[in-house]
Amino acid sequence: MKDDFPRIEVPSRIKRRMVEIAREFRKEPTESERILWQALRGKKLDGIKFRRQQPVSYFVVDFYNSDYRLVVEVDGAIHDNQVEADRARQEILELLGLNVLRIRAETVEKDLAAALYQIRAKIEELKACQRVPSPLVGEGLGERQESENKKGDHHD
Repeated sequence: MKDDFPRIEVPSRIKRRMVEIAREFRKEPTESERILWQALRGKKLDGIKFRRQQPVSYFVVDFYNSDYRLVVEVDGAIHDNQVEADRARQEILELLGLNVLRIRAETVEKDLAAALYQIRAKIEELKACQRVPSPLVGEGLGERQESENKKGDHHD
């Protein structure tokens, strides 16, 4: 993925504090974070590595995958009361070149498969953005040979 995104320089004192905060969050996950982490940890989701409670700039994100620069945020009821703050935070993360996926805590708790489907779908979307199509799609020797073979199979 492209790495030409702006960076926010965070003083080392604050970086250390963000790591401490992330550790505290890891010790006391919400129920939905605990459930989702069990499904993501150890590359359980399609061999993709996620970190939980990852410090990113001045924030700690719920889950992060560095290959796709994907942030997965699990939004519980408290997020209903902080919509503007969440929107501003997400905007900053996106300006830093991160891709943010928000999943409702209720979805994780009641339909984990649906939550994992959303993550997979986002990753597939990001993979598609990375691909550069070949200028010769549909014109490779293999396709020509295949069609010529079909022609040769017809016996008059």
